[in-house]
This record gives sequence, C-alpha cells and structure tokens, in this order.
Amino acid sequence: MSGARLRFVSDLDVAALRPASAEILASVEAAVRAQGYGDVVLEPRVHLVPPNGGKGHFNILRGYVGPDNVCGVKIVGDFVDNYRLDLPSEVALVNLFDPETGVPVGIVDGTMITSARTGALTALGAKHLARPESKLLGHVGARGTAWWNVTMLDDLFDFDEIRVTSKRPESREEFACRLTEHLGKPVKAVSTPEEALVGADIMVEASRLENPEVLLKTEWVEPGAFVVPYGTVSAVELSLTGAMDKVVVDDWGQAGAGRFGALRRHVDTGLLTQESLHAELGEILAGRAAGREGDEEKILFWHRGLATTCPGRCSASATGRVAGLRGGALGQAGPRLVPGRTAGARARRAGGRPLR
Repeated sequence: MSGARLRFVSDLDVAALRPASAEILASVEAAVRAQGYGDVVLEPRVHLVPPNGGKGHFNILRGYVGPDNVCGVKIVGDFVDNYRLDLPSEVALVNLFDPETGVPVGIVDGTMITSARTGALTALGAKHLARPESKLLGHVGARGTAWWNVTMLDDLFDFDEIRVTSKRPESREEFACRLTEHLGKPVKAVSTPEEALVGADIMVEASRLENPEVLLKTEWVEPGAFVVPYGTVSAVELSLTGAMDKVVVDDWGQAGAGRFGALRRHVDTGLLTQESLHAELGEILAGRAAGREGDEEKILFWHRGLATTCPGRCSASATGRVAGLRGGALGQAGPRLVPGRTAGARARRAGGRPLR
C-alpha cells in the first residue's frame, strides 16, 4: 500500500458499487478462513457508552487481514431508537491503514457493509453447520442486518417457508413484503417469536432489546436445528448452551469481551467457556475442527462480528480495486454527500431499510 493516497468512500459510492451477495459472502469467507490459518490479528472489541439514557453505544473493532495486508479500525454506533428519525439503528465508519507505515489509506462509510457482512457471517455459519436440506427459516428482528440474513440464507437453501417477526407490527409487515417481492416467494410476517421459530430448521435471533427478555426458548430447538442468536442484549435462556451438541463462535476473544452479546450471561456465569466451546468458525473452515457431523445435531453459532471481515471489503473499495467505484482522494474533487438527503434515505438506496 506504500504511496497510496487517502481515499474517502461515501455511502452513495457504496450504494452505487452494490457488490453481489455472492461476492460479499466470498470476501467474508476468505477473511474467516484466514483467521483459521492464523493469518489475521484480532483485538477484542471495546465499547464507548455515552450517558444518553440507554439510547445506544459505540463498538470499536480493530483488526489486521494478512491476505489484504491492511489494518482497519471500525467504529459502529448501535442506537435502538434511530428508526424514529428515519435512520439505521447501526451506523458505521471504517478507517484503513497501511500496516507497514501506519499511513491512513481509506475512510469508508461502513453502514451498508456492516449489515451485509453480518448477514454473510450468518449465512457462512449455516453453510458449514446447518443441515443442507434445511427448508424452514424462522427469523426474529427486522433491522438492517435482518435483510441480509434472510436473503443470503435463502440464496444457499431456497427455503420452502420463511417466517419473520419483530417488535413493531409495521416493521415486520413491511419487512415481509419487501422480502416477498425480492425473493419471489411468500414470506410470512407473524406476531410472536414462537410463531416464527417453532419447527424451524434454521432459527435466527437478531433482535435489539434494551433489557434481557427471552425471545428464543430452549424447548423450541428441535434435533437437527441450527441456531444463531446474536442480538445486542440476551434474548435466550441460560439453559440454551447446555442443550446444544456443539457451540461455535466467530472468535473466542470477541465472545469474552465487553458487556453486550446474546450469550454474555453464559460466558460470565461459566456456562460457556473456551473448554466447553466446540470451535471457532475459522477453525472449521481451515479443516482444523469438524463442522456438522450428523443430521440430529443441535448446533449453535454465536457471532459477535469480526473486525477482519470489514477491512478487506473496504480496502477493495477505498483503493478502487472493485470495478465501477472511483473513491475520491481527500483534498481533490471527489464524492460528496448530497445536501438534505437523510441517512435513512441513503440507507434505502443501499438496500438497508432502517427497520426494527
């Protein structure tokens, strides 16, 4: 990266680029596999929690990706009531650096990329840990990452039935309508998590609670199910991990850090430890641990988000290696935000409705 100019890639540039889902999945898979081979550096995330009455917080993720030879620091805000302002609940900025000199080489709007790589990580887990013949998806949550969860999972499994729910009736109905139009198949909006999850082959809990509340009960998990809880605040019972045949995480260092996460109480109380963990997903991709070994296995995958899955994707954008994007060098005439356009409108251009 020596000699590279600092480039700024706005949300409008990212929306114009709009890489295909298969390309995003391949990029995330490469980063996770590199982790399995030990070719990345992952620092545990830290949080900045301003005194705003619980409205939201910032996650700071840091990593180095060997195959792309890039360091990245992402700051992502997680603000529960942003939908009231027509804003995405998660907004992000990714800063890229040359690991040889420390010189900054890119500033990339990471909001859409964050949502997309989260969905890709859900799909990647399912690709290696769910039963290939899975045909029923149950999904809780309708904010930005939910769209990518459902669409990328359906790309892999072509579900016979998809059920979605969220706290607000208007958000789940609109979410189901958009998915129905996009996928060309009926997607059913249901009123409760139980209606969405019971009997599902793949169960995804992607809520944004303000306080712990059980949305996914252990008794609903049937033999052969693949379970993905990754809400910010716990929405599962303490008994969940003990009922699983295998528990897999994206990175144990991330699982053990910070105050947030779907299985935070399980880690803090010793119900989930590095010894009881089956593997990290990267170890499975690298062939160092087994994935699914039987149709009856109940497998849980908890992903907190890998710092390494954004820098590679963003590095391609910032340095112009992706066809169709010309990130502007700072200090020159380049991409600018359109005055008066809200972040919510920009999120819609990028395919991520600010829903909950």
